Amino acid sequence: MNLPNKTIVKKFYQEVWNEKKVKAAQEWLSPSHALVDPNASDTLTGPEAYKTIVDRFMRAFSELKFEVQDMVCEKDKVVASWVISGVHTGEYNGLPPTNKKISVEGISIHQIADGKIMDTYSVWDTLGLLKKVGGVVTVEKVAVAGKARGN
Repeated sequence: MNLPNKTIVKKFYQEVWNEKKVKAAQEWLSPSHALVDPNASDTLTGPEAYKTIVDRFMRAFSELKFEVQDMVCEKDKVVASWVISGVHTGEYNGLPPTNKKISVEGISIHQIADGKIMDTYSVWDTLGLLKKVGGVVTVEKVAVAGKARGN
């Protein structure tokens, strides 16, 4: 089946994230797929590595929804602007559940070849997510705590 590149990316997000068919990553990602994320300590390679990321989010956030806001396609590249949302009901990066709603924006650039996503470069609001689930102390909280101590 020869699908347009935008359709490949749309189906990938729909099946893997929204329908929670994590094994579908094998169908849409090339075996050598590289996920480059400046927030990660290393480039993740292959569908299995991608599935671990999806699993981690699914364990940490219930009502998880991945919504593509916009897409631009040029030759073999598809750029997707997206929002992921859910409720923090499980442990995430060592942070206990807060039951807070989260909504995080990101952009991913996918390279497509032979009907597969070969590589993905993603940037997303990691700091915003950590703030929402209590993983980052904001300047306002520090100022309020200082005033409470009489500083």
